[in-house]
Amino acid sequence: MEEERVAYLALTQVPGMGPARLQTLLSAFPTALGAHSAPFALLKSIPGFSRAIATAVKATPLETGRKVAEDAARLGAEVLLPTDSGYPLLLRNIPDPPPVLFALGSAALLLRPSAAVVGSRDHSAYGAAVCRTLAGMAAEAGVVIVSGMARGLDAVAHTAALDAGGNTIGVLGNGLGVIYPAANRVLYERVAREGLLVTEFPPGERPTIGSFPRRNRLISGLSRVTLVVEAAVGSGALITAGAALDQGREVMAVPGNITSLVSAGSNRLLRDGAGPVLEAADLLQHFPELATVPSKTTPPLSSRPLPEALLPKERELAELFGVNPVHPDELATKSSRPIGEVLGLISGLEIAGVIEQCPGRLFRRT
Repeated sequence: MEEERVAYLALTQVPGMGPARLQTLLSAFPTALGAHSAPFALLKSIPGFSRAIATAVKATPLETGRKVAEDAARLGAEVLLPTDSGYPLLLRNIPDPPPVLFALGSAALLLRPSAAVVGSRDHSAYGAAVCRTLAGMAAEAGVVIVSGMARGLDAVAHTAALDAGGNTIGVLGNGLGVIYPAANRVLYERVAREGLLVTEFPPGERPTIGSFPRRNRLISGLSRVTLVVEAAVGSGALITAGAALDQGREVMAVPGNITSLVSAGSNRLLRDGAGPVLEAADLLQHFPELATVPSKTTPPLSSRPLPEALLPKERELAELFGVNPVHPDELATKSSRPIGEVLGLISGLEIAGVIEQCPGRLFRRT
């Protein structure tokens, strides 16, 4: 790897070196290599550079940048800098663009028309059904579905997009190679294989409390429209919507029950001017270059084939569901599996859109 690129990567890893400060530094020198090798006194004279940050620059060797690149290559990931043609144009135009992106999977998806679909981790059955339908139909029409790889509606949106034969981008709040939450391991591997995982954090970096708001600004930054399906007041989905507004992007929301806490935040977005989404066409109107809009009709219950990505145990349990709701205890008896294992499999099948929850803790095929 050329030394200039190595030096740039090293600078991105300097503690305290955010995007704005990095831009200030690079504006003061003709090259990243020159900035990295600048004398301490000269670094300290740059506006906004304290003794501490100048010391941090001098304490970060070029080898740091080389290691980051090697770690990414070991995972099979691409490293994208703002000067690279593959760096998404939409991200160049946000207030706080990431100085580097690590992409695992089909990086070409970063250049495709995209919509963010986000929502609550603790969603309702209504929210899951709506999210699955909208994300699936939008993906079928050619929109790349962007979300945050969290449990709940993020996972539903990613899975629905892939199951529909479309594409999805999972934006991580940690480095590649770290699977968080651990329960999404199968989804992580599937998105890396069939879609794209992207992050601004270096490979192997663990998530922190501050990394998720930074991830959220990338979810909206990569997207022409941000759709909030369900969100409680103060939820991460609302942070993503706020970032979209700051970036001058469109925000839309799905109407929810006004007595439901999990819809309180998304309903407030509608009250405050977000565009309502009552059907896929409402979202797809922002993608006029896509000629076809899928039909609003959906197959009847239990007529859909099971997704190929299901694990053998999930597929075996899925065959026990029908149009009539059943209780997990009944499934445990029929499958001769412990109730704890059955509940875990049910969770995976619900995320995959194979089953849905009904009142009384019952489940049925979708």
